[in-house]
Amino acid sequence: MPGMFSTSPFDFGYPWWMTWGHLIPLGLFGVLAVAAWRLAWSRWIVAASGALALWGLAGFLIMNQVLVVHRPLPRPTPQFLPEGSGRVLDLGAGSGRATLMVLQSRPKATVVALDIYSGYWGISDNTPERLKRNASAAGAASRVEVHVADMRELPFPDASFDGVVSSFAIDHLRRDDLPRALREAARVLRPGGQILIMNLSLDGWIRVALPALPGHGYFGREQDSARWRSALTEAGFDVIEQGTQPGTNYFLGQKKAGST
Repeated sequence: MPGMFSTSPFDFGYPWWMTWGHLIPLGLFGVLAVAAWRLAWSRWIVAASGALALWGLAGFLIMNQVLVVHRPLPRPTPQFLPEGSGRVLDLGAGSGRATLMVLQSRPKATVVALDIYSGYWGISDNTPERLKRNASAAGAASRVEVHVADMRELPFPDASFDGVVSSFAIDHLRRDDLPRALREAARVLRPGGQILIMNLSLDGWIRVALPALPGHGYFGREQDSARWRSALTEAGFDVIEQGTQPGTNYFLGQKKAGST
């Protein structure tokens, strides 16, 4: 497939087993299946090893052609920041996949990328410098700034952003901490500002490629949509859109008139 083996200009720091690891069972069990067939071994050995080889191929294609983890996140909805400009806060920005999503799809926007940059959340050696290098690779270094801070206590004044985005980050928070982070997001948004939440979805793509992957924290494995809508509403947002894309549930909210 075109681009499957192309070199990405970005370094998002995901472990090798997420991007290339599926080639190991593909190679090992593929060789075993061929050998078992040629040597007339038991049919169940041929079938089992063949199935595992096919799983390796499917997982590799899903990670690199469907989820495309070596590229910026695809924008889940054109309704986020529809005017095409504004100041956006990325909560839990990590190595910058969501930051670059905004910068590339909204070339007149600027992004403030915020993360605590401590602990391990699936990205090796997670640092502000990596995000800055990725922004430079995207040709957008002049439109991004990085802050090391906690999304539960934002170091910004009220109504200082036009949009907030968080991808596969805010759902790591503990149950008692999520409302606090959402209220902080509402506080720093201008009236009518938008929030785009992208959470892990244990859909068919993820269950095939990464069957042992646990769900992110707050609402467990199923990422209950009703609870997320309720949490956003209680924080001062109207949920104006929700949907899915491979591996992702997303919620688009708008700050209610009169919310503080």
